[in-house]
Amino acid sequence: MRLSILSTIAAAVMVASAVRPAAAEPIKVGSKNFTEQYILAEMYAALLEKAGFQVERKINLGGTLIAHQALTTGQIDLYPEYTGTALSSVVKGTMSTDPDKVYNEVKDFYAKNYNLTWLKPTGINNGYVIVVRNETADANNLKSLSDLAKVANTLVFGGGAEFPDRADGLPGLKRVYNAEFKEFKQFAKLGLRYDALSQKDIDVANGAATDWQIGAQGLTALDDDKGLFPPYYVAPVVRQQVLDANPKLKDVLEPLGSHLDNATMRVLNAKVETDHEEPKDVAEAFLKEKGLLP
Repeated sequence: MRLSILSTIAAAVMVASAVRPAAAEPIKVGSKNFTEQYILAEMYAALLEKAGFQVERKINLGGTLIAHQALTTGQIDLYPEYTGTALSSVVKGTMSTDPDKVYNEVKDFYAKNYNLTWLKPTGINNGYVIVVRNETADANNLKSLSDLAKVANTLVFGGGAEFPDRADGLPGLKRVYNAEFKEFKQFAKLGLRYDALSQKDIDVANGAATDWQIGAQGLTALDDDKGLFPPYYVAPVVRQQVLDANPKLKDVLEPLGSHLDNATMRVLNAKVETDHEEPKDVAEAFLKEKGLLP
């Protein structure tokens, strides 16, 4: 009798283990290797933990292809990615300036080829941006790249080594806006460009839309009014197997997107880059401020 009871208990344990939902497994949240990614990943992790999920953080994995491989092999279950980056680096599709077209092409490709799902995009579009000092914008009434083109021949442009040759660099500014600059100065690092702007060694520079310097250093980001630059909207990318096992996950993460935009992300990036706060602390403070964490 005793053996029969033990056998029955053992069998029950084995069945329970076999049908245990994937929710019992930690959700592995990853990120690429720069500040904005750290903050976003910490936001995802905090929201999931609040919802009752166990979370394993795998932050600062590396570049796009490393993070993508980690996702496709199950080393992580989700991470923040940019539509334009996915289109150029993974899909290898033709760039477009239509945000919906890029998102849908990326979403369909990932679902079909990798069984990965792109959730709803946030308001962050961290694409290329052209910036000038506020005083330059005021003096020349600059609000858009069309405005900039009218006075470009009096201004010095500072950019990375690839910018003179990129289709969406100087050739694109010439092709789309007929903008030709007085001089081009090359800078190996992004920070050096912003330093040169503040020191008035250059008048115009290219950067990324959520660079903290734009909000903190008295700079104006000009509107790409003719759509030269492709969209780089950020969204969580998740393994479909994990979503199937944890359908609640989508409802936990997607509401965050409405609270995020470029201006907000610049401020959050600055807290880490200049105030030397920890990304986890910055993420959690923001979520509490927005009422998303208690």
